[in-house]
Amino acid sequence: MDAEKLVTGEKTGRGDKTGTGEKITWCPGCANNAILAAVKEALANLEKKGVVELKDVVAVTGIGCHAKIYDYLNANGFYGLHGRVLPTAMGIKLGNPKLTVIGFGGDGDTYAEGIEHFIHACRYNTDFTMLVHNNQTFALTTGQATPTSEQGFKGASTPTGAVEQPLNPIALALVSGATFVARAFALDVPHLTSLIEQAVQHRGFAVIDILEPCLIWHNNNTTQFFRQHTYKLEESDHNVFDINEALRKAREWDYSSNEDAKIPIGVFYKEIRPTYEEQWQAKTWHAIDRKPDWKRILAGFK
Repeated sequence: MDAEKLVTGEKTGRGDKTGTGEKITWCPGCANNAILAAVKEALANLEKKGVVELKDVVAVTGIGCHAKIYDYLNANGFYGLHGRVLPTAMGIKLGNPKLTVIGFGGDGDTYAEGIEHFIHACRYNTDFTMLVHNNQTFALTTGQATPTSEQGFKGASTPTGAVEQPLNPIALALVSGATFVARAFALDVPHLTSLIEQAVQHRGFAVIDILEPCLIWHNNNTTQFFRQHTYKLEESDHNVFDINEALRKAREWDYSSNEDAKIPIGVFYKEIRPTYEEQWQAKTWHAIDRKPDWKRILAGFK
C-alpha cells in the first residue's frame, strides 16, 4: 500500500465498504489519513475472515484532530468528551458485549485529560481496542505540549521549550495491567494494519500507541526521525509473553528526539486473562430478551 498516496487522502480502491465518502478535511499530508486507511483495511480483512461484522463495530472518539475519523468510517459511532473516550467505550461494551468497540484518542486526549481512565482501563481489562494518535502535541488547539512531548519541545504553551520528562505510555500500560500493548508508526500502513487486526481479535483491553508525525505543529522532521530510528519487535527475538522483557523494551526509548534513539514498534506484550465483563457480577442482564412495546413508548412523546 502506497503511504504517500494515503496521506493525501486519495482513494485507494480498497476497503471502500468501510468508508463513508465524506470529504476529508485533515491537513494535506496529515498522517491521520494513513491511520484511517489502516483501520479500514483491518476492518475489511476481519470482516472477510468472519471475525467481525461491520454493523456491530462502534467507533468512539474524543476531541482533537483524530476525532474526524468518525466521519470517514462506515460504522456506528459516538463522539465523546475530551479525555472520556475510554469510559464511554467501556460503557458501550458492557451495555452490549456482542459489539466490537474501537476507541480513538489523541495523546493529549488519552494521556493528559484521560490519564486516570487510561490506567483503570488497563487494570479492568474490558474487551475493546484503544488506538492513540500520538503526535506529541495538542494539534487541534494549535500546538501546546502534551505528556509525550519531548524535552525541549517549543509550542504555544512552551515557547522556550518543554522541561518535563515525557510520559512513557507503553511502560504505563504494562505496569497498569493491559493485556495487549503495542506501538506503531502511522506511515508504515501494512504493519499498523496487522497490529490493529491483532488488537481487535485480542480478548481483553488492547492499546496501540501510534507515532504520528504532525506536519504543522510538531514539524521537527519527525517523519524522517521515526523512519530512521524505529525497528520491528517481531524481527528481533522479543518474547511477547514476558512482562519483564516487555518493560525492558518499553524503556529503550523515552519519547525523546535523541539521535541515538532506538524505537521499538510492534507488540510488546500480550496475556490471556479473564475480561472485566466475564467477571462482572451483573454480566447476564444484557442477555435478557426484551420485548418493548415501541408504539406505546413513542406515543408518550407525542
